[in-house]
Amino acid sequence: MIEQLLAPVRGFLACETPDAWIEKAKDPGVLQSILVDHCNCELKAAQTALFLIRKYAVDPEYSSALLAWAKPYEEFVYHKDRDMKAFLARTGKKNELATELKPKSGVAFGDELIARMVRLIKEEFHHFEQVLEIMHARDIPYTNINAGRYAKGMMSHVRTSEPATLVDKLIVGAFIEARSCERFAKLAPFMDEELERFYVSLLRSEARHYQDYLTLAEMIAGENIDQRIAYFAGVEAALIQGADDEFRFHSGVPNT
Repeated sequence: MIEQLLAPVRGFLACETPDAWIEKAKDPGVLQSILVDHCNCELKAAQTALFLIRKYAVDPEYSSALLAWAKPYEEFVYHKDRDMKAFLARTGKKNELATELKPKSGVAFGDELIARMVRLIKEEFHHFEQVLEIMHARDIPYTNINAGRYAKGMMSHVRTSEPATLVDKLIVGAFIEARSCERFAKLAPFMDEELERFYVSLLRSEARHYQDYLTLAEMIAGENIDQRIAYFAGVEAALIQGADDEFRFHSGVPNT
C-alpha cells in the first residue's frame, strides 16, 4: 500500500533524498530541529493556500474570515509569550472556517481552487497541532527559526506575469508537498514508534496535496505543463542535492 502510494511521488521527483541528509536526520540530537521545522512547514503550507484563495479566488469581503481562521496559529507562532498548553487546549476544539466561500465572478477555476485549498488548509492546521502535541509531550519548546534556502530557491524561478505566476506557484507547491511525502517515508523507519506511526499517517495526505496542486496548475494553464514541471524538477533536485549550511526538513546535503 505504501509503495503504491509513493511510486508516483518518486516518479514526479527528479532525485531521492541523499543518504547524507538521512544520516544527519537520524541523529537524536537534531530531532528537536526537525520537529520545530516540521511545525513551521505545516503552518507555511496553510498560509500559502490561504494566500492563493485570497488573491485569486474570492472577493475581499471574504478575507476577514480567512484571516480569522489562521489567527490562532499565527498568534501562537509570532508571539514570544506563547503558551503551548493553552494553545493546544484552544485548538483542540474544532477550528472551522466561519463562512462558506464563494468564488468571485469571472474566475473559472474559483470553485476548484477554493475546494482543494480549503481541504488542504484544514489538514495542515491539524498536522500543525499534531506536531505541537508531540513536542509538548516531549518537553520540546516551540522556537522561531529562519526560513531555509529550499522554498526561497524554488520561488525565485516563478515567472512574474499572470497566469504564469499562479501556475508556477502551484507547481512549486506540488514539489514541496511531494518532497515532504518522500522525506516522511525516508525518515519513518529510523524514528521511535510514535513518530514512525505519525510520519506514515501523513503520507496519504501529502501525496494528495501534491496532486491537488498539479491538477490546479494544469487547469489554470489550459495547456500542457510538462515542460514547466520538468524545469522545476531540475531546480528542486539541485537544491536537494546541493550543499546546505543549515539543516532543515527540506534542506540539501548537510555541510556538517
